[in-house]
Amino acid sequence: MNTIIVETRNLHKSFETGSEILHVLKGVDLKITQGEMVAIVGNSGAGKSTLLHILGALDRPTSGEVLYRGFDIFSLSEEQLAEFRNKNIGFVFQFHHLLPEFNTLENVMMPLLIRGTAPDLAAEKAFKLLSEVGLEDRLEHKPGELSGGEQQRVAIARAIVTEPMIVLADEPTGNLDMKTASLVGELLKYLNEEKGISFVIVTHNEKLAKLAQRVIKLIDGTIGN
Repeated sequence: MNTIIVETRNLHKSFETGSEILHVLKGVDLKITQGEMVAIVGNSGAGKSTLLHILGALDRPTSGEVLYRGFDIFSLSEEQLAEFRNKNIGFVFQFHHLLPEFNTLENVMMPLLIRGTAPDLAAEKAFKLLSEVGLEDRLEHKPGELSGGEQQRVAIARAIVTEPMIVLADEPTGNLDMKTASLVGELLKYLNEEKGISFVIVTHNEKLAKLAQRVIKLIDGTIGN
């Protein structure tokens, strides 16, 4: 039986907009198991990114629970939550958010250095991962010297270098041309199948969604059939 690593229970999220309250998530129940690659699809405004941000502890729900291996993460303080994120969750965004002043190797090392890993060990782990994603000849290049696809591969390596419990990806191919998007999708699939990394991917890309083992459709803040 596969272990449930993330579960949401009756998750709601609302935002105040002037005198109105906007209900974005309306009772989302979701379970993600170890080693799964799940795609979340739906129209713009359906609540996909909001859900991902709450799963990633970047935002708190209005009500409901997010359980990691049965533990309610929103019982933690902001400081504890930040520590939990760093240890357990990897992020890949549409825009890679690499640090422009650092080279490829340094960007991938950064989460390990923040955690307190010795620089030599951080460099060794970063080099190994960058070799696996085909960037061993781009170690000294800064983000501005890389193509869009190369930058996103660096971002993926950075997301998994800490061996997180799960990787959350928000439109990881949304800023790439069709061919490059396909290559990035195949890389995510490879990492899932060969390394057993769990992914939750928000995407409008139908080809990327088809690579997932399970597709969840979000319709107006609720999970559709």
